[in-house]
Amino acid sequence: MAKKGRVFSGARPTGRQHLGNYLGAIQNYVALQDDYDCVYCIVDVHALTTVETTQDLRQNTFEMTLDWLAAGIRPEETILFVQSHVPQVMELHAYLSMVTQFGKLTDLPTFKEKVRQQPDNVNYGLLGYPVLMAAGIVLYKSDIVPVGIDQAPHLEFTRELVRSFNHRYNTKVLIEPQAKHTEILKVLGLDGKEKMGKSLNNHIEIASTPEETTKRVREMVTDPARQRKTDAGNPDICNVFTMHKIFSAQEEVDMINVECRRAGIGCVDCKLRYAANLNKNLAPFRAKRAELAANPNYIQDILHDGGNRARAIAEQTMIEVREAIQLP
Repeated sequence: MAKKGRVFSGARPTGRQHLGNYLGAIQNYVALQDDYDCVYCIVDVHALTTVETTQDLRQNTFEMTLDWLAAGIRPEETILFVQSHVPQVMELHAYLSMVTQFGKLTDLPTFKEKVRQQPDNVNYGLLGYPVLMAAGIVLYKSDIVPVGIDQAPHLEFTRELVRSFNHRYNTKVLIEPQAKHTEILKVLGLDGKEKMGKSLNNHIEIASTPEETTKRVREMVTDPARQRKTDAGNPDICNVFTMHKIFSAQEEVDMINVECRRAGIGCVDCKLRYAANLNKNLAPFRAKRAELAANPNYIQDILHDGGNRARAIAEQTMIEVREAIQLP
């Protein structure tokens, strides 16, 4: 079956992935492979804008690669690579920066957010992050970029940058990528309030053991108004019940919905049922991951091959870019 075009997406190497990553991005990455030629990048250079130490960068990249592959990324058809293995992205970043207005960068909401988060480390790379992101997208002649609502301004910035470059150099060499709006599921953390994330330590890693997973699930906040098992609960405001709707059979979801409201099932039982279903759902992923982890050279071969394939596309684009600029 003919593919609909080329998809590009990238993610920072944060190590072992959690449920929020899995439900919000990784499952979408896997599904897109059926209809598109996919290029997925682990953006290690982007990570340098916020990290204070790089001692875990290589291990985090390895762990993320394991999770993506175990979840269903197919390297024989999908290009999976590390950003720094394709130096052409830095060259294109430099050329695109020449047609980027300073005010555009400082107005982007993500930059303002990062300045608030790290006021003592507002570096040039952080300011130019969107330009590097744009370079990564257009370098591979990407037709489609899957984005959530919060990422839409960055993709629109990329589209504007492509128009500016093509106009200045009277060319059509760079392609304006189109947004594929995806429903990025907001997965709440163990506290049931904040978005799941490692920085808050409110996450559940998908590669955890069943015992570790059950322990974390037992820490989840349920209906805060329910103090005793004999109290009626409200599943509508319970994060555990929300996750049941994703990982449990409909029959069990219906049962919990009824029994919780009449105190027929307690929170501990509800959590243990969710943990069991979550572990059952993730069992094939974990088995595949263990198999992959036992052969680290194979993982490196995949990234090496992905880098070679990505560089081939990137260099062809750069030949056209250099010609358009009329570099000697």
